[in-house]
Amino acid sequence: MINAKENRSTNVSGLTSRRFGLIVIGDEILSGRRQDKHLSKLIELLSERGLSLSWAKYVADDSEQIIDTLKETFASNGIVFSTGGIGATPDDHTRQCAALALGTKTELHQTAKELIAGRIQSMSEGDPIKADLNTPENQHRFKMGEFPIGSEIIPNPYNQIPGFRIRDHHFLPGFPVMASPMMAWCLDHHYHALFHLDNRSERSFIVPKGIESTLTPLMERIEASFPGVKVFSLPSVGDATSGGVYADRHIELGIKGNTVLLESAWIALRAGTEALGYEIYDLSPP
Repeated sequence: MINAKENRSTNVSGLTSRRFGLIVIGDEILSGRRQDKHLSKLIELLSERGLSLSWAKYVADDSEQIIDTLKETFASNGIVFSTGGIGATPDDHTRQCAALALGTKTELHQTAKELIAGRIQSMSEGDPIKADLNTPENQHRFKMGEFPIGSEIIPNPYNQIPGFRIRDHHFLPGFPVMASPMMAWCLDHHYHALFHLDNRSERSFIVPKGIESTLTPLMERIEASFPGVKVFSLPSVGDATSGGVYADRHIELGIKGNTVLLESAWIALRAGTEALGYEIYDLSPP
């Protein structure tokens, strides 16, 4: 029989195994005409909530690529944010591709229809022609509310044109000014139970003139000795304008993982580095 403590541990383990991912869709990102801002923003939003991003992928405005990507991610247990391609122009394929990846079709979401109609009315400035919902232009705007059957809307505080969510996938506009608050809303309304579960932290120090091949066996020993702790190495060729230990070749060596597990691993990593004859320059108090 499983007691309450064991059951809670199992539940927490299941929650912390959820992985967050990001899909950024748009030819303009891949061609360099626009610089992606979604990746850094999602990392920031997740970090504020004690969460982290597991993967990110950039995809062209190509239906086959989008469908293949979404089939793979829908089959996972991941929580995915997708930006771009949910407008109503010929290069916006995401809504239809999401439906095809799920083996369903799109339909006009009633709440989305009402929100889009409200947006049309507010932008008409009293002009009855602009406010006429039956004009071809306005009928075309309603396509932005056609989502895969079974979708829920994601509110858009910027212009009220909603995104949508289905199967832990969240489809947002390509404009960061819209997508960022919508990401935050999704996290706060649907994944609050995941916040700060893992109590993760990270610590590192600088190893001047460090050589990765020399440090690698130590890194492997630390990970083997302290399950749940990851060791990372960030080499740099140096920057003369920075001065100090950053001016010459160096490595930032560190660990990350559950805070409870880090202290012993941190001590072992420092001792092992010094045993190899290296000096240590701290980035944070040991």
